[in-house]
Amino acid sequence: MRPSDEIIFIGLSITSSWGNGHASTYRSLIRGLHGLGHRVLFLECDQPWYASNRDAPVLQYCKSRLYSDFEELRERYTQRIRAAGAVVVGSYVYDGRRVCDWVLEHAGGIKLFYDIDTPVTLAKLRNDQCDYLALSQVPEFDVMLSFSGGPTLLRLQEEFGARKARALYCSVDVEQHRPVPHRREIDLGYLGTYSDDRQAALEELLNQPARRLPRSRFAVVGAQYPEGLSWPRNVQRIDHMAPDAHADFFGRQRFTLNLTRADMRRAGYAPSVRLFEAAACGTPIISDDWPGLSDLLAPGKEILLAHCAGDVTSLLRDMDQGEAQRIADAARERIQAEHSSERRALQLERYLSESNVRGPARGRHAVVAAGSMAATS
Repeated sequence: MRPSDEIIFIGLSITSSWGNGHASTYRSLIRGLHGLGHRVLFLECDQPWYASNRDAPVLQYCKSRLYSDFEELRERYTQRIRAAGAVVVGSYVYDGRRVCDWVLEHAGGIKLFYDIDTPVTLAKLRNDQCDYLALSQVPEFDVMLSFSGGPTLLRLQEEFGARKARALYCSVDVEQHRPVPHRREIDLGYLGTYSDDRQAALEELLNQPARRLPRSRFAVVGAQYPEGLSWPRNVQRIDHMAPDAHADFFGRQRFTLNLTRADMRRAGYAPSVRLFEAAACGTPIISDDWPGLSDLLAPGKEILLAHCAGDVTSLLRDMDQGEAQRIADAARERIQAEHSSERRALQLERYLSESNVRGPARGRHAVVAAGSMAATS
């Protein structure tokens, strides 16, 4: 595609980060594309829960437009997707199967599906029960972009018929997420929306240490936590925090906790945007373990691993803060070099260049960097 061609995204949300990590992922990637000179239009279905929590109604680096339903999307934007250099449909888009059919039929440029929820999607695709992507649509996209790398890319091609499977992890806007000087008054913090399959790990790796260390301070930030949950008295709860306040929050923590959803942990090679944000802010990270994490950050040198409450308690009580900060600084250097907005945009730019033909021919192509976590350029 030509640099002047427009790239259109149709995604869950970019205007609201409430209860989802998609917005942060799209904002970082598209800011990077803008920095490389690309014109981007982002289309999202207007949903009431996002409308009442819209923390970025206007973005300086792309045009964002809301539509009420599929009919309005089709009526207003069919001509525009025909002219676009590339159209990217994201996971969890409302009425996504119809959106995919429309894009596959009418888009004149490169057609991509960006799966920010790949393990969930593949589990549902086995019985063709995914409501935002049909099994038959997978081979029709020119490129399947996946939040999960490693073996997942091979599965996308060999089991589900993807023409090209490419890893496109989240990234971090290093201008927005940087160290903020603060008194580190929170001994351990966690930033993440409630997830039933992640709550047991939060209980083990944060609430249990909080009970064992009653004089220490803890904080959990995130939406959708059930009201009936029991929290230790020294755990502060904050319902939601907009992305522009994340750096300040990380700056107040001695350590931050990274937890991964069960399906992502099983699949491996699926770093979260909060992991990148914390590293970019220079906060020491204590994380659960999963396949591929050591390719991203070296355990003991750039990140600290915990498997039980005792591990966390020992780190909080015994670890020298100077050593913890040296580990955090190494992680920040690594993430800035390999997972910034610009690096991720360059990666997508390369994938588009690989498919730089209109109406590409059918056929399978090799999966790239199946075992690598680093974004290459």
